[in-house]
Amino acid sequence: MDSREHEGTGPEAVTTSAPDIAADTARQMDLAVGGQALIEGVMMRSPQYLAMAVRTPEGRIVVRKKIFKSIIRKLPFLNIPVLRGGIFLIEAMRLGIDALMFSADQAMSDDRVEHKEGKSWKDRLMMWGTIVFSFALSMVVFFYLPILLTDLIVPADAGSLTWNITDGVIRVVFFVLYLWGISLMPDMRRVFEYHGSEHLGIHAFEHGRPLTPEGTRGFTTLHPRCGTSFLFFVMLISIFVFALLGRPEDIGDRLQRLAFVPVIGGLAYEAIKLSGKYGKAWFLQPVIFPGLMLQKITTKRPDDSQLEVSMASLKAVLTPEADDFEERIYYELPPEGSAGADAAAQTDPVEDSA
Repeated sequence: MDSREHEGTGPEAVTTSAPDIAADTARQMDLAVGGQALIEGVMMRSPQYLAMAVRTPEGRIVVRKKIFKSIIRKLPFLNIPVLRGGIFLIEAMRLGIDALMFSADQAMSDDRVEHKEGKSWKDRLMMWGTIVFSFALSMVVFFYLPILLTDLIVPADAGSLTWNITDGVIRVVFFVLYLWGISLMPDMRRVFEYHGSEHLGIHAFEHGRPLTPEGTRGFTTLHPRCGTSFLFFVMLISIFVFALLGRPEDIGDRLQRLAFVPVIGGLAYEAIKLSGKYGKAWFLQPVIFPGLMLQKITTKRPDDSQLEVSMASLKAVLTPEADDFEERIYYELPPEGSAGADAAAQTDPVEDSA
């Protein structure tokens, strides 16, 4: 999941010949664009559109673009600090799961697009079962297990603050070890490379550079408003929030902490916004630095074929559509000499409209 907000949209921002004009237009329009790494792909989101671009086994890029409007924009009274962060977190999880399902489907074969097939109920049941199991496992590893270990480490007569700091440190250690462990898996390394391509695309866009692999040259794969930094803020803020609840003595006290997770997410969201806006301020650097260091694990330098996928998704959300637009799926035509150019030349583009 990526919780960043970025400036800009509009047709000028999609061009590759007038980067200065594109950047000025983006800043004037002051619209948000963020993204997320997928399986062999990247999702990008703007206030108007959501786009998922996936590289198929045949080398082509499948793009799914649909209309998007956040519930906060539909109900402006919800746009208040902390509350909007909790809503954003739930919304991002829903969109992220849908995007991951699409990317997993398309990464298998182009036939999914050409024959307009969807997942069977068995496939969807298995996918949701995996999601539920992963969520339950994460709660055990990052929530319940640290509590048990802290009870064993911290004496019964120790203060609440000592107990909660120890609990928080154990949780952070588990998180870092988890990220490091999965980064050793070849499949996850591919996802982290696409995560890097997403960041590089956003960097190029923010600086008014051409939305091409060449336009990303010189930028880092790290970004202060990354979802990895968001998760670090969640863990850091949880230490202080949970300290207010005291030391959990029974199951009820432990379950009570779960009720405060949306509040912690909302506070972390505000922290991410501040770090993005005032990230260069010296007094925020010590807070932002750990999240950036974690991104050295969750982002890897992508190749040009992965950058092409990121750019296809980014261009899609920046390109305006007709008023009656809802959704379409199409093949992005890669530039000549690119990784997917030969495959695209052998197959006619396919487009579905809804």
